[in-house]
Amino acid sequence: MTNQLIDRDPRPLGEQLRVAPLGLGCWRLVSKPDNELRAVIETGLDLGMNLVDTADVYGLNWGGSAFGEAEANLGRILAAASGLRDKMVLATKGGIVPTVPYDSSRVAITSACEASLQRLGTDVIDLYQIHRPDMLTHPAELAEALSDLRAAGKIREVGVSNFTPAQHDALAAHLPFALASTQPQYSALHLDPLRDGTFDLCMRSGVLPLVWSPLGGGRLAASEDASSDTGVSAELLATLDRLAERENVDRATVALAFVLAHPAKPVALLGTQQPHRLEHLARAVNLHLDRNDVYDVIEASQGTRLP
Repeated sequence: MTNQLIDRDPRPLGEQLRVAPLGLGCWRLVSKPDNELRAVIETGLDLGMNLVDTADVYGLNWGGSAFGEAEANLGRILAAASGLRDKMVLATKGGIVPTVPYDSSRVAITSACEASLQRLGTDVIDLYQIHRPDMLTHPAELAEALSDLRAAGKIREVGVSNFTPAQHDALAAHLPFALASTQPQYSALHLDPLRDGTFDLCMRSGVLPLVWSPLGGGRLAASEDASSDTGVSAELLATLDRLAERENVDRATVALAFVLAHPAKPVALLGTQQPHRLEHLARAVNLHLDRNDVYDVIEASQGTRLP
């Protein structure tokens, strides 16, 4: 007997918040008129995607022109649309300093968080995440900075991004509160969290995984004849396409459902800046994937059968 693996219910994010299985990733919220960017945010929220995830460094690349551009764009959208802020769980990240490349010292993180608050035009960030681990800052120093920001009411919950489980635990050991989230890369093309302990940590400690690049940087959404250009194996494409035909959706929606099917109950962050694509991808939470389906995708991705 097979069972549906996708949990459609909201996920707890720390002690105070709940978020939907799909969220909005704002790394491409740049280089477009505000009305077009606002349409993306409003469409996602209307579809129930209440987590809006950005970072101070977004805008330096990904088609943008400057550090902080995505946050500033989102801040203008929120300022112009009364009530929009109250509909979302607002998340951002700090700790990447161009050319350094990372600085999570007490002074740097405090300054980064306060700058994000100013660009976003908000009094509090719902989830503040350390974007990448700074190997030259002791976790006790970082923990002190995060604790002070939380005590001051500038952030509600704290998470990490691209941390190993050991790095996560090292920071957690110095915090007087639990980390709420971790943000790994995970997709049918990138299975590391299945085996590196990330999802095990989440299930052990009640940490919510927020998955970035759930469509493999767009490679899993490419057309069927693009396998040679994207580096996606023909076997994986065929497996996803078989499931997509069965579920009457496109390949990208099946690939997204694969991410949601893990028992750690990930949130998948969607980077598309096309409202109609959000509407299509929202169907992922309603697909029926069972154990056989998910293991078929895993085996096709790794190119070998599981023992």
